[in-house]
Amino acid sequence: MSQAPPPVNPKLLKGAWPAFWITSPATQQREYGIYHFRKTFLLPTATKPKSFLIHVSADNRYRLFVNGIAVSSGPARGDLFNWFFETIDIAPYLNEGENILAALVWNMGNLAPVAQVSNQTAFVLQGDSPAEQIVNTDLSWKVKKNKAYTPCALDNGERLKAYMVVGPGDQVDGKLYPWDWETLEYNDASWNTAEELTHPQPVGYGTDNLWTLAPRNIPLLKESLLRFPVIRRINNIKVTKDFLTGKRPLTIPANQRVSILLDQQVMTAAYPEIIVSGGKGSRVKMTYSEALFDKQDHKGNRNEIDGKEIKGNYDVFIPDGEGNRKFRPLWFRAYRYLQLDIITADDPLVLNDIYGMKTGYPLQMNAAFSSNDPSLQEIWKVGWRTAQLCAGDMYYDTPYYEQLQYTGDSRIQALISLYTSGDDRLMRKAILDFYHSRTPEGLTQGRYPSNRLQIIPTFSLFWISMIHDYWMHRHDDAFVKQFLPAIHETLEWFHNRVDQKKKMLGPLTWWNFVDWDNFNDWGTAPGADQGNSSIITLQYAYTLNHAAELFRAFNHPAQADEQEMLALELNDHTYWYCYNKANGLMADTPEKLTYSQHAGIWAVLSGGVTLQEAQILMKKILTDKSIGQVTFFYRFYLTQALKKAELGDLYYQELKPWRAMLKMGLTTFAEKPEPTRSDCHAWSASPDYDFLATICGIMPETPGFKTVLIKPSLGELTEVTGTMPIPSGKVSVTLKRTGKEGIRAEILLPEQTSGTFSWKGKEIRLHGGKQIIAI
Repeated sequence: MSQAPPPVNPKLLKGAWPAFWITSPATQQREYGIYHFRKTFLLPTATKPKSFLIHVSADNRYRLFVNGIAVSSGPARGDLFNWFFETIDIAPYLNEGENILAALVWNMGNLAPVAQVSNQTAFVLQGDSPAEQIVNTDLSWKVKKNKAYTPCALDNGERLKAYMVVGPGDQVDGKLYPWDWETLEYNDASWNTAEELTHPQPVGYGTDNLWTLAPRNIPLLKESLLRFPVIRRINNIKVTKDFLTGKRPLTIPANQRVSILLDQQVMTAAYPEIIVSGGKGSRVKMTYSEALFDKQDHKGNRNEIDGKEIKGNYDVFIPDGEGNRKFRPLWFRAYRYLQLDIITADDPLVLNDIYGMKTGYPLQMNAAFSSNDPSLQEIWKVGWRTAQLCAGDMYYDTPYYEQLQYTGDSRIQALISLYTSGDDRLMRKAILDFYHSRTPEGLTQGRYPSNRLQIIPTFSLFWISMIHDYWMHRHDDAFVKQFLPAIHETLEWFHNRVDQKKKMLGPLTWWNFVDWDNFNDWGTAPGADQGNSSIITLQYAYTLNHAAELFRAFNHPAQADEQEMLALELNDHTYWYCYNKANGLMADTPEKLTYSQHAGIWAVLSGGVTLQEAQILMKKILTDKSIGQVTFFYRFYLTQALKKAELGDLYYQELKPWRAMLKMGLTTFAEKPEPTRSDCHAWSASPDYDFLATICGIMPETPGFKTVLIKPSLGELTEVTGTMPIPSGKVSVTLKRTGKEGIRAEILLPEQTSGTFSWKGKEIRLHGGKQIIAI
């Protein structure tokens, strides 16, 4: 796990900072613009300090350099009430005598990603102690607007026929760029003096705040070099492999049009960097895509390129003719394929190098899984890559199209994080982000941070379940307890909309999304708008039961009783109106005109049917293709329902969709079955959770993972091993079938941790340390 950031001077968390938010004078503060800020300073001592803490933030974003070295990027996305700042020790980058701090700050204005909240262009840097406050942002800082930048790729959504809201591409004119601006040698005599806006205020302090600052609550994102392994297509030039290794430059002759298609071979998230020399008047376009498209706009097998063209987000660099010019976009790009389209003028262009600087949240794999079916290893590996690419300064639904944090996606992502890495910090941030997103009605927003309002009532229910997940997997009562009033408000929004005649949910407002493909173009549940949706009513009952456990645990028994009684009433009436005993299915509405796997799943998970009915129901919905089918998102809940119906052994045979994606050449898991928009979508990485939680059967038996339940569901597998982190250490299981119904289990629990092993109705108590069980 990444090292914790240095502590913040407590005085800076209890009132106004001495530094100022600064900006560029005579500038349209809410419009698109890229700015450079600089300050030179002398260290007051003859030797370098052992520590030099600063706190830094910007609106929209910044990249900070110390003596020409990039040391930090941020801030982590939040909102105006929780505007995050980074704390960095810059002592390793300082020199005796004169030093330079330089910050690249940009504001995308009305072109900003939907995930970007903003007030106006601004930058702040605060020294932690009085000795470090010589670098505070104030009138001693200088600023210059960069006129080299023009937004491009503004029609991405239209060209891709898809919802794409990650912001524009960057077009950079090299002859207008202030090269070497971040170095001490650069002459900034013509730059403007920065304009002071206001003193920063931390959460809980100040009035008339433009931003309310909060310490960053997740680790800094890292960068690492990532080379392109292969060139897939070349037009009008010859290229050797040495070019991709950086060992041999490539010269593009004058007055040429050249195209080079690079294949990373797997999806990635990185800052592509290209270094060029010469080429005055040339134009270099870099296009990024998850896959190539045929003439019908179909992707097909992702490994195949014949008859296909690239289409997607792009950047443009216009060299100024000088040597060793490096272009890097302001924000990372998600891609498998990168195509260079180069037009030269009268001056040849030398491509010195091209590579990526891979980035993302520093998730570390601290779990392991293997089995007698080696094909599961590829699913495990691709699921992990998917989870990694969908984790940045918050959880992303998709790194290519949206980079938005949705509650429905985040619940699944958080469980994957807990099981594979043991890192709960991004989960905590997501829970808090949605808590901060709440509207006066009491619902959370469907995605957050976001500069556009979107309410998905079903996702507010997932937020409550996500808190319940955290409570079951982490012992952190203070964190969980703060959300109880908000949970109550959310549940009351639904309670106030219960149809008093049928005792099911009546008509619901906002976007009641359930799943793609099977209901309508917007994935809305039947009956959501008109009333009496069994799917949402039963999900509400399921959530009420989660909430009841939380309220009872925190000494609110009366509220817990009310929630349990309401859940029972909703289940009973939904069963009465929607359960069809003749076909063993749960209808979507009382009219019983349509049926879906979704309704059956929630009937099982909410406790709305008996165990015997649940088993009949689950077997039916797995085989009846005439009813509405789940896509990858809801396969997580399909698996949960199988487990509750004591049919977890059927999970293994339900991995066909993931095997199909691998056959299609996907290197991350897609948003939904073909044709799909996103080739990398977080909710589809659920096997990395289920291989451990379902096949190995490792689950928290009591809140905080104080005790462990190991209830394997091997299906057709005969041998399985799994290891995963829990708060007290690691749990390891080695499982081997013996005969038709028997099992031999070798289990290792952390010392002082106990639990239960469950197999085919037999339960055996577990103790800390190693034990061997034979049944």
